[in-house]
Amino acid sequence: MAPGGDALGTRAVRFVALLPACFSVLIAGTLGLSADEFRTAAISAVRVEWHAALDQLRSEIGTRPAVVPSFTFFGRRRLPASDPRSMPALVQLNAVTSQIFAGIGRSPVPVLLPFDTAAFLDAQLNGAPASLSVSRYQADFRPVDLFDAGPAGYDAMFSLEPDAGHGLPQRTFAEPVEVHITGSILTYDINDPLGGKGEPVKSLAAQFPDLRRFIREGYVRYAFTRFGVPYVVSIQCLDSTPRPRRLACREAYPVAERFLKALRVAGGLPSRPRMDMVSEIVERTLAASPDFTYRPPGDIITNSGSRRQGGRPDFTAYSQIRFPLVRTPAFIHSQSFRNRRSGDRPIDELAGGNTSYPWRDNFCEARSFNVGQCSSGFGHQGEDIRPAPCPPEADAVSCDPKQQRVVAVRDGVLIRSLKQQAATLQVNSRTEHVRFRYMHMNPAAMDADGILNGRHVEEGEGIGVVSNYLDRPNGTSRHLHFDVQVFTRDGWIWVNPYVTLISAYERLIRGRGREIGPHPAASAAVAHALPVDMNHPDLQEGGDN
Repeated sequence: MAPGGDALGTRAVRFVALLPACFSVLIAGTLGLSADEFRTAAISAVRVEWHAALDQLRSEIGTRPAVVPSFTFFGRRRLPASDPRSMPALVQLNAVTSQIFAGIGRSPVPVLLPFDTAAFLDAQLNGAPASLSVSRYQADFRPVDLFDAGPAGYDAMFSLEPDAGHGLPQRTFAEPVEVHITGSILTYDINDPLGGKGEPVKSLAAQFPDLRRFIREGYVRYAFTRFGVPYVVSIQCLDSTPRPRRLACREAYPVAERFLKALRVAGGLPSRPRMDMVSEIVERTLAASPDFTYRPPGDIITNSGSRRQGGRPDFTAYSQIRFPLVRTPAFIHSQSFRNRRSGDRPIDELAGGNTSYPWRDNFCEARSFNVGQCSSGFGHQGEDIRPAPCPPEADAVSCDPKQQRVVAVRDGVLIRSLKQQAATLQVNSRTEHVRFRYMHMNPAAMDADGILNGRHVEEGEGIGVVSNYLDRPNGTSRHLHFDVQVFTRDGWIWVNPYVTLISAYERLIRGRGREIGPHPAASAAVAHALPVDMNHPDLQEGGDN
């Protein structure tokens, strides 16, 4: 057999095996999905250039000659790249950095962090006291707020205090600036009209030749590729004038660029190569529910979208999750728009109101948040979920309307700093890199319950109760805002969770819902606990109202 014949034959078999799935995707795209066809997300896996990462690590270690003997860069030959013995320098590196970034060796991509390992080890060899702040070795960024590594990659968050960072310009924003970085072996293949755009940063072009800077969905983002892996550094900010309580993006630029200049190889270890995952039809409950109905994906209330645009149908179930509320029934409805009156009675009252079926998509409702998945470019970012009211015969023990529990939809790690209004649950597995965000629970209660950065929770574990907090108590109606973000080459992108929630609800009630409609009705914005003001600074921060 000719050299490479085995590999060629394997690829041929793999190609033939994928033909039915690819053909089904083609048919679905050509004929359109029926009401009963939901699909999983298509996900691409990258190939990591680990030898390039080793070359960079060797260069970084070489700046401190005393540290060089601590690393062995030549491993055993004839071993697969995923065998730790083939790259001993990485094993040695992980042994050092795991003391600061727990579990760093679990990352299947090279971990880039603003941490100078060579300087850290050199200081230890020279008798530096153990009490010396780690910020000294990470460009004045304080000790890591969050570090999470797993089979899909890693995520980290660092903060820079207002008076930290020698040489940085003064800023109006008076709080620490949080900088996020993600490197992932998995990227979600979504229809993204805004994807791939951005501008170069001349001062960083030599270090990051393909770097793009852009403002998207409330964040300034810096996207680049290194070792074949997509990385994104991001800071939440407003594209506006600086304010004491809201970070302006122009103030975020120098902080992000200081972070980027400080990035070094800090750990990670090769894993077995991954296969791309094609979109497939989701298996759903066969038994029909006698009650559960829903309007089609993308069928938002007429004229409730920005610039009077409609919703965008999305039939993707982005993850198989547990429904986020404990009790059923629960209802997905707009909390910012109501139907106009019909005679003497509101139309939504005739239909049973906001605590009745059918569900209705509200992902692309009018907000000032950039949402690339909506036709107008603006939207809500997620879905509003209302629990059912307590039945008349219920007592305070069996049903307290102010204690309706919210639970983790998957096993994962929490992302949330003190006093923040949103709690995010992240899943990092061999087949997923996805986030779920919860809003409107009381921040003080979340602080007291330990809903904070790095806490691991199990699916179904309680993480709060449905409330009405938005910048203040009673700032909105009593409901849960729930959204989904997936990792792409542009960073974390909000996608429509409507079908994901339908699928989860069907599993919870063990009954298949029935799609009805569309039956669009005339509508208008109504008085809300916090008015929908496109220029209101609170609405620029991200999330819901």
